[in-house]
Amino acid sequence: MRIHILGVCGTFMAGIAQLASELGHEVSGSDRQFMPPMSRLLEQARVRLYAGYDPSHLDPAPDLVLVGNVIMRGNPELEAALDLGVDFDSGPAWLFREVLRTRRVIAISGTHGKTTTAALLAHLLDQAGVDPGFLVGGVPLNFPVSARLGLGRWFVVEADEYDTAFFDKRPKFLHYRPRILVLNNLEHDHADLYPDLESLEQVFHELVRTLPQAGRIVVNGQDPALIRVLERGLYTPLTRILGGEDAWLAESLDPASNRFRLNLAGRTLGPVTWDLSGLHNLANALAALGAAEAAGVDAMRLAPALASFRGVARRLEIVAAGRGITVYDDFAHHPTAIRATLGGVRAGLGSGRVVAVFEPRSNTMKQGIHAARLKDAFSDAQAVVVYDPGLNWNIQDAFDERARILDRATQILPMLLSLICPGDRVVFLSNGDFAGERERIFNGLREHLLD
Repeated sequence: MRIHILGVCGTFMAGIAQLASELGHEVSGSDRQFMPPMSRLLEQARVRLYAGYDPSHLDPAPDLVLVGNVIMRGNPELEAALDLGVDFDSGPAWLFREVLRTRRVIAISGTHGKTTTAALLAHLLDQAGVDPGFLVGGVPLNFPVSARLGLGRWFVVEADEYDTAFFDKRPKFLHYRPRILVLNNLEHDHADLYPDLESLEQVFHELVRTLPQAGRIVVNGQDPALIRVLERGLYTPLTRILGGEDAWLAESLDPASNRFRLNLAGRTLGPVTWDLSGLHNLANALAALGAAEAAGVDAMRLAPALASFRGVARRLEIVAAGRGITVYDDFAHHPTAIRATLGGVRAGLGSGRVVAVFEPRSNTMKQGIHAARLKDAFSDAQAVVVYDPGLNWNIQDAFDERARILDRATQILPMLLSLICPGDRVVFLSNGDFAGERERIFNGLREHLLD
């Protein structure tokens, strides 16, 4: 079958493309632009890529068009597909029909930590010999792909609550019908779809209602929103992490949480040393271990697999280093994630400075929903560079004198070159690419630090 994907370079749809190619389909796709690392994975999967959206990309007509949720009516390629009468579907619906329907699904959900937890769980199961399939919304550094079929019965999927497609406004995760569900945490996000936290709690409970009694939910027992979700009705046994009766707990053994010990309801695992940092990643470890054990793997055997986990691209990934300066790229864009990321860097730094570079790009940020929380989120940074992409609210009001507000992304590199000094840790925080300048900035920093 010839499958064409609209919005193919998004992390989820790129995973769909890799799975479709592995199933033997001829796959092509269009997107506004192609940026690494997803563009590299698509080329590796032999996906034919078209820049921009043009009706000519549908000549000859494919058998099926899969439509990413960023594609709206008025897109010229979508309009051409509809006019041609080409069969079309969403990525989540195709994923369930062609892959998940015959597998046992482990869904990783929550506001923060989905990608890291999904990648870690896939690695744990792989190291245990389970050979899982997976689709991760990022690039797991322990694997050469972000999605694969696997030969085992388990499939790990990052379960996003964002909408499915222009014709299906349900959350993507309602398509997956998991047997095991991880509920990491829940905060107000995606304000363009969910007006408040209560509306998010409602759709998360709709997901909870899809699980069988023979399944398992791994839940953060300290999260008040998730507690309310489960109070709406619970039909599936629980493994609690962080809080509640018989909760699985984590103990950090150094300031950066690179070394830790876990208490799995009375069983002690560790000490373990790994490359990740921050207490939030210890919560991710507990969640992944809980899901692995629910899938039949003895969690007590997994300390070596935890230690060998390398993380995920763009999750505090080192992109440049030299002259006593280290530059990190991180996907954090919500105040809670930003504070956790910067806190982890600060804890392991000693006397050096943390310099944060921030792009408020998400729809929630564009609406100023979290403006009042930004100053606190950046409290562990001694200097902040903010690229304002043209917000309709004054971002300067959300910061103090530590912040330099820039209205052009091209100003970021010269600003940093004049600002950074030995001992600094520079952390880029964005779910975007700084108006296409991201790689140019990183290359400029590499040249400066290695000069």
